[in-house]
Amino acid sequence: MLDPCLYFVFPGKLTINTGGYHYDRQLITELERSGIAVKPIALSEKFPFPDESALTQANQALASIPDDSIVILDGLAFGAMKSIAEAQKNRLCLIALCHHPLAMETGLDRNQRKLLLDSEAHALKCARRIIVTSQNTRKILVEDYSVAASKITVALPGTGEYVFAECNGAPPQLLTCASLTKRKGHDVLIESLKCLKHLHWEARFVGDESLDPAWASALKERIKSSGLNDRIELVGTVKNLTTEYQKADVFVLPSRFEGYGMVLSEALAHGLPIISTDAGAIPEVVPKSAGILVAPGDHLALAAAIQKIIVDRDLRKKMQLNAQTIAHDLPSWKNCAECVIKGVEEISKR
Repeated sequence: MLDPCLYFVFPGKLTINTGGYHYDRQLITELERSGIAVKPIALSEKFPFPDESALTQANQALASIPDDSIVILDGLAFGAMKSIAEAQKNRLCLIALCHHPLAMETGLDRNQRKLLLDSEAHALKCARRIIVTSQNTRKILVEDYSVAASKITVALPGTGEYVFAECNGAPPQLLTCASLTKRKGHDVLIESLKCLKHLHWEARFVGDESLDPAWASALKERIKSSGLNDRIELVGTVKNLTTEYQKADVFVLPSRFEGYGMVLSEALAHGLPIISTDAGAIPEVVPKSAGILVAPGDHLALAAAIQKIIVDRDLRKKMQLNAQTIAHDLPSWKNCAECVIKGVEEISKR
């Protein structure tokens, strides 16, 4: 049996509205429901590029945890603290939670990418178990980070059960839920929608603008210069996305990479047809029967896919019904927590 207490370490505030933090929150909730007392520890928000002060604080935080404790560390911090991981690997039972490798974030320069790759590769060697959110991330860690497959637990994100979207908007409502960061590809989507001015549609971009304010500002200027101000609405952060999903007709996510793409499974759970890319784990999440996937960064291919689903009502309806069928088989957050618990328990059996 898993110890009745574990520590959960993460950078910044657990309330941050991203997929990774949503995963952390839901996992903590389900672990507690299973009878495990979870003790959260917040580190500096400067991770994954910590300064000396942030590293000192992180070192003190882990040093304060009792010997032999189970400690789950969010990869956004863990991958950038190789020296701390090395110092604590024998005293604590370190478990890395890798949403996706840090070096695969869009917008990094060559030195940043190398720094993060080297640091995370070393830190992962110090972990006794690694939790990943997709088979794709598992494959990357095995092939590119030399992590033993037996050391990895795949714990897919869960979804809830929702009333399905009606998908009868006139004009069709295109929904994108993603933080306004470069990896999410809003710029590609805007270029695609410029090509579709002759069609009837409206689009809503829901997502946090504070993670990369300069990029968010650039996107707003791009929308304005494209003459799409009256057709694309930047909504900002929304606490409860259910209403957004239920008002939508098509979900669009033009990401350059996804370690999983939780908003995609949420879109399926609401019965929405999907247009996205074939980057990272997205093909694992979105079956061909309910989505059209194109190459990341290809705005013409994305435009063609959007046009196809807008013009062909029968196709849109077929994909909608397929999404509804898929929704019934999506994993729950309880399933996710059970996978994590099983993976951690395997450590004690060795």
